[in-house]
Amino acid sequence: MKKFFFYCLVLIGFTVTAQTYEFKVVTAVESVVPNGLGRSRMISANDQRNYKDFTTTRSEEGDERNKSDRDDIRVKGFDETKLLNFFNIGGIRFQNIAANDALITSKLNAMSEEGWELAFVTSGVESNSGRDDSTGLFITRFVFKRLKK
Repeated sequence: MKKFFFYCLVLIGFTVTAQTYEFKVVTAVESVVPNGLGRSRMISANDQRNYKDFTTTRSEEGDERNKSDRDDIRVKGFDETKLLNFFNIGGIRFQNIAANDALITSKLNAMSEEGWELAFVTSGVESNSGRDDSTGLFITRFVFKRLKK
């Protein structure tokens, strides 16, 4: 009887650990362009794509080419939330950063209410940094997960 009970616990443990998740990425792109000339947005795709439809497999025997067009990759169904630029004519604008934080927090809270769990966050900066550099982006990707239904 003890062995049977133990086997049942093990079986339940395997069932619980075999969960599958769905993932969703939300990207915040914040402009680091002086004088408020850049564009800042938070993007969340509504359309789905299967990466396999756009993947080429290469091997010694040759390439198995995917015949898809670049236009097939484009996602036209997405949410675009306006964010404010980090800079304006006077320089860095801390009010804009606080406003962006409030909008991003609102999105994170909404995702949580929809059952999404923030799995991890990654960020990066793109900037030429040359002598006459006037461009730059601060990009943050929020990766969410929830149990697959």
